[in-house]
Amino acid sequence: MEQANIRSELAARLEELEARVARIEADLAAPHSADSEEQATEREQDDALEGQDALLSHEIAMISAALKRIDEGSYGDCARCGEEIGEKRLAAMPEAALCIDCARETQRH
Repeated sequence: MEQANIRSELAARLEELEARVARIEADLAAPHSADSEEQATEREQDDALEGQDALLSHEIAMISAALKRIDEGSYGDCARCGEEIGEKRLAAMPEAALCIDCARETQRH
């Protein structure tokens, strides 16, 4: 796939994720109910939303970094070893910064 198409898809995904984060943050900022049982439920929901927010923020950071690599001309090169990231890996995970070997090595440590 052409980098222009990849960039477009990543930018669209980034926009979608940022909108989801904004909705989560708005939900988290909403006041809790005065009812104590309802408050307990709302706090559990807040915990789940905070977990989602953390995951989305991580994905946003990865996509932003991939867009930066595209702009700098280093997209598709492993950030660790410098070798080319496999085409299948980039197709499955276009925000990947590491080749499969380096990603596996990183997971072991």
